[in-house]
Amino acid sequence: MNADPHHIATVEQLDTLFGPVGEASIRKEIDHIAPVYQALIQASPFAVLATAGPLGLDASPRGDPAGFVVVENEKTLLLPERRGNNRVDSLRNLVADPRMALLFLIPGVGETLRVNGRARISVDPALLARFAVAQALPKCVLVIDVETAYFQCARAIQRSGLWTRSAPAPGILPTAGAVLQALTQGSVDGASYDRDLPQRQRDTLY
Repeated sequence: MNADPHHIATVEQLDTLFGPVGEASIRKEIDHIAPVYQALIQASPFAVLATAGPLGLDASPRGDPAGFVVVENEKTLLLPERRGNNRVDSLRNLVADPRMALLFLIPGVGETLRVNGRARISVDPALLARFAVAQALPKCVLVIDVETAYFQCARAIQRSGLWTRSAPAPGILPTAGAVLQALTQGSVDGASYDRDLPQRQRDTLY
């Protein structure tokens, strides 16, 4: 038994701490993509994909021009998987456990959209062709069966000032090269990595 008197360990304690759920917060959760939610997905150029598997949890970004996640119907979403670093942590998880969640963000908009469901990985040529960019096909497409969808209020975005804050001044944060150089004890030349990175990203974007 946890001896810490300040430790919250039960749902009843949580309910006492936070109070009742507002009616709107309950009614906004539905089991499909309603037209009002479809509009949010079509306006979103960025989402975070969360998965779980035997090796642990993963939350990773997905992005393309707005509408890159296609609402195939009210119970199905299609998410193209572009080339990346080939770790494919999310996909490894989905092979073992199809449960997943998406958090959609829209620049300048406080509300976000959360979608939970189950995904399967498809390499159907006809499906891949629908998501070609400059003749480059995605590696695969996630076919997502929607189980719940609901929008999240704007408080977190408002508190963070996400869409109103300026980017940190150059030199404040470590570059990607500096991070790799530090983590590899210098076996990666950070300056060379940073110098080559912009062109490498342009060449491998799709």
